[in-house]
Amino acid sequence: MTGGSRGIGAETARLLGVAGARVFVNYREKAKRAQQVVDEITRAGGVASAVCADLTDQAAVTSMITEIRDRCGRLDLLVLNASGGMERDVAPGYALRLNRDAQLSLVDAAAPLLAPSSRIIFVTSHQAHFHGGQPTYREYEPVAASKRAGEDALRDRIPDLAARGITLVVVSGDMIKGTITVTLLERAHPGAIDTRRTQAGSLPTISEFAAEIMSAVTAPLESGHTVYVGGEDYLVGRSGSTTG
Repeated sequence: MTGGSRGIGAETARLLGVAGARVFVNYREKAKRAQQVVDEITRAGGVASAVCADLTDQAAVTSMITEIRDRCGRLDLLVLNASGGMERDVAPGYALRLNRDAQLSLVDAAAPLLAPSSRIIFVTSHQAHFHGGQPTYREYEPVAASKRAGEDALRDRIPDLAARGITLVVVSGDMIKGTITVTLLERAHPGAIDTRRTQAGSLPTISEFAAEIMSAVTAPLESGHTVYVGGEDYLVGRSGSTTG
């Protein structure tokens, strides 16, 4: 579980732990926060470990995968939840390095551990998934464009993944209060979340979105399928499963 120390990633990690999965909670620098998630899982009777890696640092990714291999030997699920690009003072091109390049390099690094019948889940937003077809905030544009590029690049890998019995499922959601991206947008545009709620009628919660990720883990979905969570106004004329 990348980006597993807070928000959607943390809640999904908890649900995976409750379901009996051995969970590796990836974090970049907030070790205490990641360990809190691990402790919550273990107190509930699950098994979890925190693993540190900046996904844009190939050496760090290699070290993380080696640690997972030594502890577990295999991966049955890889949830690509980490994203970014709206942080202050990020270097030019950082969003693309994290949201596209790092996603591909992590899949490549994890490939030897991914068992047949395993699944990769790419977590994204409607503003990214429908990039180019729907307007977005200026501050979010680099993230939306780069996450769409990451999704497209992963979809290009579907034939190779299929040859190894691995499926890719995309889970795309509307704005969710409490996530770091929406928090940053709200700071730049006070009232943004209320405006979007008015447009959409309702917005999913972190818990609801994480539950949809959990459903996508074992659902009999074809590789490349997209699960849409909220935002019915985005979905007119679209196929794929939809949740309120």
